[in-house]
Amino acid sequence: MTVESGPARAGALVIVGAGIQLGRHVAERALSEIRAADRVFAMLDPFALDWLRSLRPDCENLARFYAAGRDRRETYRDMERVLVEAVRAGERTCAVFYGHPGVFADVPHGAIRAVRALGLPARMEPGISAEACLYADLGLDPGERGVISMEATQFLVHERRPDPTMLLVLWQVALAGDLALKEFSADPDRLRVLVAKLAETYAPDTETILYEAAQLPVQRFRADRMPLAALPEAEYREFTTLVIPACAGPEPDDEWLERLGADRSALE
Repeated sequence: MTVESGPARAGALVIVGAGIQLGRHVAERALSEIRAADRVFAMLDPFALDWLRSLRPDCENLARFYAAGRDRRETYRDMERVLVEAVRAGERTCAVFYGHPGVFADVPHGAIRAVRALGLPARMEPGISAEACLYADLGLDPGERGVISMEATQFLVHERRPDPTMLLVLWQVALAGDLALKEFSADPDRLRVLVAKLAETYAPDTETILYEAAQLPVQRFRADRMPLAALPEAEYREFTTLVIPACAGPEPDDEWLERLGADRSALE
């Protein structure tokens, strides 16, 4: 007697965010997806990875693809590949990423696009990002005067100009100017180039903030304030963020106020 097997089970991908602070920022939806998955992959800091292994001892660490001197773009493609292969094999796949998995994270977006191109389901569950922590910790409201937010190398090598009436946030500032994508530490010479570009808009004594969100409940966030000119000699980690608060308020645009049937008194 021959028993015919049923149709092959279709795989699926869900990518979830673990937030910034270990244990405190993980949403119930993310926990549910982690528990229900056939395979779980992780790109987390060591503390968060240990926590995840307490839930899923079988989780697979994507950090194994990193290697000294290796182009990070190659590393990212390998990470995408293993996620897509798991889905193609018919497995319900969950990948857990630090912070918000869609913010400054190339792999989640690439993997989701690749899985959807196969006609298979893929989606993302948000997490608390470093940006969300930044606004809370520093007491800054992006809605007050607006915000310019971008990766530091993108700011440095493209025709980008800050607006001193708006908040400026530059991410991964320690790696600014690393076009080979092989470094993980700050280079004072490249930072001097970044400061030179910023000095076209800001005075050397403009107050800046080097920010790092707290990763553990017992830690305090970093908010080191220093003049712009001192940045090349400061201490950095890979995830240090440069913040320059708005230096002045924007001037009202009388033409557009007039079109609205209002004047400057409406803004007081």
